[in-house]
Amino acid sequence: MVGVSVLGISGSVGSSTVKVLRQFRDQFSLRSFSVHSNWETAKALISEFSPEVVCITDPKLVGQFGDHFGSTKILYGDHSLTDLVKLSSVDVVVTAVVGARGVLPTIAAIEAGKKIAIANKETLVTFGPLINRLVAKHKTLMVPVDSEHNALFQLINRETRSNIRAITLTASGGSFRTLPIEELEHVSVKQALNHPTWSMGPKITVDSAGLINKGLEVIEAHFLFGFSYDEIEVVIHPQSLTHGIIETRDGACLQYTSHPDMVYPIAHSLFYPNPTPQMLIERKPSTWKTLEFFPPDTKRYPGLTLAYQAGKAGGVAACIFNAANEEAVALFLEEKISFTTIPRLIESALNQVKNEFPESLEGYLEKDKETRNLIQSEFLKGGVTT
Repeated sequence: MVGVSVLGISGSVGSSTVKVLRQFRDQFSLRSFSVHSNWETAKALISEFSPEVVCITDPKLVGQFGDHFGSTKILYGDHSLTDLVKLSSVDVVVTAVVGARGVLPTIAAIEAGKKIAIANKETLVTFGPLINRLVAKHKTLMVPVDSEHNALFQLINRETRSNIRAITLTASGGSFRTLPIEELEHVSVKQALNHPTWSMGPKITVDSAGLINKGLEVIEAHFLFGFSYDEIEVVIHPQSLTHGIIETRDGACLQYTSHPDMVYPIAHSLFYPNPTPQMLIERKPSTWKTLEFFPPDTKRYPGLTLAYQAGKAGGVAACIFNAANEEAVALFLEEKISFTTIPRLIESALNQVKNEFPESLEGYLEKDKETRNLIQSEFLKGGVTT
């Protein structure tokens, strides 16, 4: 029985992970998980799976549910996430928490020798060089869960590395793919959260609307697979059926296509290096109908260009990009800034925060904090157009 820890189990990836665990109860056991504040979901899952430990990360809820629920131990706060992954009964850690807060439990899982099914892209975006050094040092197996990266992971494993000329991430185009560009300044939060294909959390859905999510994925792909930024491409694919493409040296393209459901990459990451043993969801190629691919419009999606710039700059530039984006998206969700102000704030941070090349986690955390403080000060002093 493989022991599983799920960080962020009440989110979209976490919920899909639960579906997979239910389908394969004889092979996986849920040993620990976290939620931010959804105690009702936590109680239901505790009753169903009887995990050893559960963590509630919302600081406003510390101590409110006691220290046990039945035989399950209850912990509180982000700092307790590391306790969940270090349990001796845990073999695989699914990191599905959103944002840079996923880095510390990911590092703890790496150092504890766990297999990591990584869905927290900000960990690699923000701390990529450090994480890769630790993965190499501890010989950690890290399998990407994001549908695009998991698709590329599978394709790359089936091809000789020297024969791959480029890799391509697909993007739906988000909520505003066909909206006139001049109207983007005035879109509402409700409009931004109306994703055409996927059901995701609010932060990642806003990221998708501006293709900033794809920019984060480009940086993540660089650290996962070792391709240069000139070898990583992005295409708009409205149907969200093809999730990754590799181009071989002779010009042929191989693509991974499946129904847009996260159970596919989650099951793959849990079973890897073994194949998923049975049918998950049957979708015949005849149901795919049209597959369309378009180059992204950089005027519509300026955040994507900024992501490439940050990635190519190296050092902590990607950390600055991610922190600025997290703060800007939070301001947008609170209806304090316009949608188009998000990339403006990111660009401002990249121009103002000094890029450096730290060797330690502390160096990255300092730049993360400096960037967040800058975005808040820019907003408070009215230094951005809202």
